[in-house]
This record gives sequence, C-alpha cells and structure tokens, in this order.
Amino acid sequence: MNDIRSLSHSKWRCKYHIVFAPKYRRQVIYKKLKADIGRILREICERKGV
Repeated sequence: MNDIRSLSHSKWRCKYHIVFAPKYRRQVIYKKLKADIGRILREICERKGV
C-alpha cells in the first residue's frame, strides 16, 4: 500500500491527525491542559524532526 500522497510541488505522508477543541470549549480545556498539550506537541515534533 502506497501511503505517500502528492501534489504538483509537494509530497507527504500523514501519520498524525490533531484535533483542537471547538471555540466554545477552548477556554475550559486550555486553562487545564495548555501546558500538557504544548509539551506533548513539542515532544512529537522533536521525535519526528519537525
């Protein structure tokens, strides 16, 4: 199975799907989890060299 997709000037292989909270829940979630979310995203980016 070829999971590499492409357009005329780029190619990519999507391995992650990140979903952020809707606007009306944003403040409730981010007040409690903002530091954890940032740490997790930075760790994933470092591992993948992004």
